[in-house]
Amino acid sequence: MKIAIIGIGSVGSAVATAVQKTGLAHEIILFDRDGIRARAAAEDLGHASAFSYDIKITAASNYRAIRGSEIVIIAAGANQKPGETRTDLLHKNAAVISDIIPKVMENVDTKTVKLIIVTNPLDVMVMLAQKISKLPSSRVIGTGTMLDSARFKIILSRQLSVSTRSITSYVLGEHGDSSVINWSSVFIGGLHLDEFCKQSKIYLPKTTRNTIEHRVRNAAYEIIQGRGATWDGIGAAVADLLYAIINDEKRILTTSAVDGIGKTAVAMSIPRIIGNKGVILTLRPKLDSTESAALRKSANIIRKNFDLI
Repeated sequence: MKIAIIGIGSVGSAVATAVQKTGLAHEIILFDRDGIRARAAAEDLGHASAFSYDIKITAASNYRAIRGSEIVIIAAGANQKPGETRTDLLHKNAAVISDIIPKVMENVDTKTVKLIIVTNPLDVMVMLAQKISKLPSSRVIGTGTMLDSARFKIILSRQLSVSTRSITSYVLGEHGDSSVINWSSVFIGGLHLDEFCKQSKIYLPKTTRNTIEHRVRNAAYEIIQGRGATWDGIGAAVADLLYAIINDEKRILTTSAVDGIGKTAVAMSIPRIIGNKGVILTLRPKLDSTESAALRKSANIIRKNFDLI
């Protein structure tokens, strides 16, 4: 499996490290328009591979080097800075994606290649990449709210004193400020959250749930404030998505992909079955009326931002 990573900044480098650690690739291409940075990253990661998997790691600043890549991960673009929202990056990163995707498509097999989008604002960039590439929406996949859902699960795990492996929980909609915490579909060991709390005598009032929601939505801002960027979490999310695709796991992940036709089309995160063909099936989780309204609002925000570009 040959995998190309486009953009080797702080996020792209973390993604490259996570991909290398999976052992799923026999070759990784690190592409950056800054050839010196690409070579330095390839050299460093190549040294690290001596302690794990024997993988060919190559630097590139010419798109011809990505030929033969079965998966291309797009991590290029401006990073979110302290005080910025993901949407603040809209026009800068739309220009980046508009430049990259045609060059990628000239050098890959359009019948089989899968694009994984990491660049923010994630959902809008998924829509733009799918439109420009003309690939089926099943093969243009954003990491979406995989990381948001992981944060939700971690916080619940600590609140309920139960392993994350026993928790099914999702964050839906935009990978951004309008994300929707799907309380209606939280299950602990096969029990709905409310029943689990009843049996375990744990009180989870509305105020506590509001606090949890705030922590999930603001986790990235807090990390950016403290260390300048978030990268370890998104690297792990990309690696998890690769496992599902390459091993044809048919696992359910909250990835972002385009649904709908024409002006109704929007990319946002909802549970999807992921396998070696990309998105196999999109699922519709249980929502209460408040969550349904919030999800519609989130979709409208994504669509409005896409229309701006």
